[in-house]
Amino acid sequence: MDFRGIGFLLQCYLVLAAAMYFDLGEQEEKCIIEEVPEDTLVTGFFLLEPWNLRTATHTPHFGVTVTIRDPNHEVQMTKRFSKFGKFTFSAHASGQHYLCFQTNSTRFSVFAMEKLKLHLDVQMGEHPTDPNIHNTNDDIESLENSLMHLKDQMKYITKQQEYQREKEEVFRQISEETNSKVLWWAVVQTSILLSVGFWQMKRLKDFFIAKKLV
Repeated sequence: MDFRGIGFLLQCYLVLAAAMYFDLGEQEEKCIIEEVPEDTLVTGFFLLEPWNLRTATHTPHFGVTVTIRDPNHEVQMTKRFSKFGKFTFSAHASGQHYLCFQTNSTRFSVFAMEKLKLHLDVQMGEHPTDPNIHNTNDDIESLENSLMHLKDQMKYITKQQEYQREKEEVFRQISEETNSKVLWWAVVQTSILLSVGFWQMKRLKDFFIAKKLV
């Protein structure tokens, strides 16, 4: 492995230190759901490794196929990676996006009966500042990079607020429709009970008159 690969692997370890992880079996696909606003950049870092790190040196070449599906379950992106990598995509519509991961290998050799562990970190709308900028003596370049980072964060917050307002509007409409249906059902139920009551009273009155009890 060259120095670039080693550096990227170390970066993945640092990024994924506080990220989630889950098991992946042989040819098994697992998906996570992310609520993503429209026109939002999503960046994901992942690292696939065996649970038993002492046997990691005997790991065969395996990788991960990443598939992104939009809220309509249409495939937006699918790409095959090695055991660590980075993927990005932009949401074309607001809603639930499905991030699916599947191992490429059909057999894990010495890990045939052992599942692999996939570390995953997903960032939405956040463009991290370049750490090399802070090591330079150019204060203007460092300030410009920080301002661009702040601008991107403000855009993401604005999109997130708009998306939450859209969800709130949809929820309000659903609540109003549900309350309206409940009200009409109560009216119909009350009308049926009153109709049955009047019908029973009339039948009893006709019965008493027929028997000359009144």
